[in-house]
Amino acid sequence: MSTVSWIKWPCPHHILFRLPNMLVYSSLSLLLLSFSLTVNTAVIRRDSPVNFPLKKRLDLKSGSLNLKNVVLRDVARAKSLRSRAQTILDGGVINDIVSKLIRDEVHEEGVSNSAVFYTASIGVGTPPTTYEVLVDTGSSNTWIGAQPNNSYKVTKSSVKTKDTVSVSYGSGSFSGNEFLDSVTLGSDLVLVNQSIGVATTSQGLDVDGILGIGPNDLTLRTLSPPNGQPIPTVTDTAFQQGQIGLNEIGVYFEPIVSSSQGAGQLSFGGVDTSKLIGSMQFTPVTSVRPASAYWGIEQTIQYGSEALLTGSAGIVDTGTTLVLVATDAFVKYRDAVGAVLDEDTGLLRINSTQSNQLKSLVFQISGNTLELTPNAQLWPRSLNTAIGGSNDYLYLIIADIGVKSGSGLDFINGYTFLERFYTSFDTANKKVGFAQTAFTNSTLN
Repeated sequence: MSTVSWIKWPCPHHILFRLPNMLVYSSLSLLLLSFSLTVNTAVIRRDSPVNFPLKKRLDLKSGSLNLKNVVLRDVARAKSLRSRAQTILDGGVINDIVSKLIRDEVHEEGVSNSAVFYTASIGVGTPPTTYEVLVDTGSSNTWIGAQPNNSYKVTKSSVKTKDTVSVSYGSGSFSGNEFLDSVTLGSDLVLVNQSIGVATTSQGLDVDGILGIGPNDLTLRTLSPPNGQPIPTVTDTAFQQGQIGLNEIGVYFEPIVSSSQGAGQLSFGGVDTSKLIGSMQFTPVTSVRPASAYWGIEQTIQYGSEALLTGSAGIVDTGTTLVLVATDAFVKYRDAVGAVLDEDTGLLRINSTQSNQLKSLVFQISGNTLELTPNAQLWPRSLNTAIGGSNDYLYLIIADIGVKSGSGLDFINGYTFLERFYTSFDTANKKVGFAQTAFTNSTLN
């Protein structure tokens, strides 16, 4: 039986807070006292979203990036996402044993996720300690403690539950203890009693942890013992505590063309319209398994007159670097472009003549068209040598997901796609939205 309970207090803001069982008393007076001590400040539901900065990191090791490892990592992640979704949808438990089986299945040994990623700086505790965490729409648990030199600091707002927590990501994993604590997402957004994991063991991560902003059902059975209930994400908690007006998060990434840090932004409670060109166009989360477990959508992909995928289900994922497509779609794309697989980088390679003949990759989503321009299909040329490539070639960001179409997870639109389109993840209405930005048609690559 779980050692924690969720209580929804009947106040104007319907504040949801999580208490360990030891704090849930039969006496109403003691419950009121607990409530007054836990939520002692007024919260204001904002009409506009709260914007939270991100940064993009390129880890240069011995003067170069090993992007081939990122290709391997992306494929390993895709396998892990498929396995985790199937386990969750089938009612299984993601415990240490299952996590190990998933890791063994995807053969993650030697696969690093440290080359390219977006991170956020969050505060945990009162007063807060700052942690750098990877932003991930493909998972929903928020956790810290991956780096021994920046371990979790217990403060006056920290409450340890009796539960343990465990998650596997394909390119890494963690297990540890669950705490309830204050989480600071910028000066304007401080969450109370947010469930976080504090790692006792972890692998495959070069930052302090992960900020999981996927659908909250992904947290099902990540606690032990399982209680059959999802853990609210930070977006869920912000909404339930009345601090944002919509249970929605906007994601904005800026492409990077040098080894310096890029920028991005999360918007809790809606979208930042100042980043948009035109309006958001939404599509419902797919019901096709296993994509339905994530921010899954259905789309048709076409290159020139060549249909690569038709009405296929897949996911939108900030934790994936490239745009992954089913093997048969990848072969069609490779042949249409005239590319070859580069052994040094693991990416498709073309020459300048072929680059001049590139056509747009067109995504049809719920009747709306998103165009990944020829330039957007290129890895930034200024970083060719940083990935072990040659300045004589150009490298493409389309890669093979490792399975044929019809798997229920035929593509992953990773952040090289998201750098060109503002994206909204709407929990309340179970839909995903896209809009053009100033970078959609940029030729900066």
